[in-house]
Amino acid sequence: MSDTILTIDIGSTKVCAIIAEIDNAKVQILGHGITKSQGIKKGAITNIELASKSIKKAVSDAKRIAGSNITSATVSISNAYAKSLNSTGIVNIPHKDISIKEINRVMQTALYNANVPNEYEVIHVLPYNFRVDDQDFIEDPFGMNASRMEVDVNIIMTQKSNLSNLKKAVRSAGIEIDGIVLSGYASAIAVMGDDEKELGVAVIDLGGQTSNLVIHVGNSIRYNDFLGVGSNHITNDLSMALHTPLQIAESVKIRHGNLIETSNEVIELPIIGDEENRNGVSLEIVHSVIFARVEEALMILAKSLDKSALKEQIGAGIILTGGMTKLKGIRELAQSIFPAMPVRIGRPQEVEGMFEELKDPAFSTVVGLLLYRAGKHTQYEINFNNEMLHSKAEHTDDLEDIRLQQPEQHKEESALIPKEKEQKNQEKPETIVFDDLPDPNAEKSSAFKKIANWAKQLF
Repeated sequence: MSDTILTIDIGSTKVCAIIAEIDNAKVQILGHGITKSQGIKKGAITNIELASKSIKKAVSDAKRIAGSNITSATVSISNAYAKSLNSTGIVNIPHKDISIKEINRVMQTALYNANVPNEYEVIHVLPYNFRVDDQDFIEDPFGMNASRMEVDVNIIMTQKSNLSNLKKAVRSAGIEIDGIVLSGYASAIAVMGDDEKELGVAVIDLGGQTSNLVIHVGNSIRYNDFLGVGSNHITNDLSMALHTPLQIAESVKIRHGNLIETSNEVIELPIIGDEENRNGVSLEIVHSVIFARVEEALMILAKSLDKSALKEQIGAGIILTGGMTKLKGIRELAQSIFPAMPVRIGRPQEVEGMFEELKDPAFSTVVGLLLYRAGKHTQYEINFNNEMLHSKAEHTDDLEDIRLQQPEQHKEESALIPKEKEQKNQEKPETIVFDDLPDPNAEKSSAFKKIANWAKQLF
């Protein structure tokens, strides 16, 4: 059965909405809309009215292309005010077999045991380690036989005030929220491969005004951090250093932004507040300004990676994604800052019907939201609505029925067999075949045989 969904990435520089159809975990994009962000700074809503207008514009464009009038959406929330904490849950297994019910129960216990501050609200509960009896590092406990199960979870939460402002902005645009996903988590879903998940990987999303770090180790996200620096800060630095308007500084960054090669070429740029005169600027200055800002951001993220205490578990290295990755030489610079780790630029996974502009690393988050809705989330998860997400929905009920009602089912099946035969016999047309008629002599001969056998036994 197909389901039409709407996902909205509410970023600091742009708002992107995508309408897609999901059919048996296959995603097909029907329409999208992109608009410049207003009322959003460093991942937080600063003006609800302006933010709502941006969201409404992006959604309207997507609806027009898709020909859909969908009114509920899954939205991203910035890592800006997100925090995470670890917790553990333990439960006994009364029936000895681990079902989805038991997995949900142990995760809810871990959530109950966590000290979530009053001003925070939980958006993800992600298990990263299951223990069954005395056996550690169980990948998937489903269907196992055990008397006790433990789980270690990473709980991601965000400030209630920030969440409330986001809800108001989205509802003012005429959209109801049916799901909230951390933006760094969504980006990671879009760019990570299966091998990278298995080996452990760090995903750095370098956006317009913010940068996010997410570390995926084992079965789920183990660490997330936020930095309030993005590509817009490079534009601001260039504007101040070159005394040129922001719009000109942005085009200089896009055209001449190069982190590897320097040039002595001089370019003529307009001066802020002076329309008549122009200023000659060497591209060496442009290079040094951009290099300094990008290096500083990556160095701070490198320290955050060290602070996570998970660096030794990251076997697949680092994936860079987001709009800032379009700067020439950023991979090489990142490689020098993270010397012992492989670095690659991550583009969002290909989705059917994907528009060319959505293949850009800047759209990793919104594509990740689509994949999240299509079931590409962590194997087990308690989401923002306190619902259990898993990939075994179609099998769960059947398995529970078999486990709980197995003896009765066999009785019912054996009782049904003669009834089915009777129904088949009734369905046959009443045609008489002479071979099928009973032989009247057959009964007599069988009676004589019985008497003969009885006489033999007596004598």
